[in-house]
Amino acid sequence: MAVCVQVDDFDLSAEMALMTAGRADIGALVSFTGLVREINGGGGMELEHYPGMTEKALQKIEAEARSRWDLQDCRIIHRYGPLEAGAQIVLVLTASKHRQMAFEAAEFIMDFLKSRAPFWKKESGRGWVDARESDEAALARWKAGITKT
Repeated sequence: MAVCVQVDDFDLSAEMALMTAGRADIGALVSFTGLVREINGGGGMELEHYPGMTEKALQKIEAEARSRWDLQDCRIIHRYGPLEAGAQIVLVLTASKHRQMAFEAAEFIMDFLKSRAPFWKKESGRGWVDARESDEAALARWKAGITKT
């Protein structure tokens, strides 16, 4: 499955090996791993989501990336539940024939995950996290069809 929402941690090396096993058509594999930042000297966060709705939203983001770039493969793993500072929270893998497509697709997916994936984040000791203006600005570039090329 290209999209997975899970409590369990993931293994970057294993996911990369699964994606590339027996494939000679991949010229670039880009990975992004998001980590839980330490907030105000400690703590982590808790993520909540609506099963079914969240997977559907992530599948839509992935499908949009595939429609924009010629990807050989794509994988999104997003964790939920309580996560300590330093824990892996999200993995995006994009594979293509050429690096630029893989880089751009991974960045596109992350920009949309930050703002459009239906997760609710609660930082330890601080409360619920609102979307940031910088995340919305990143989306505006993609909605306008602008890439960094």
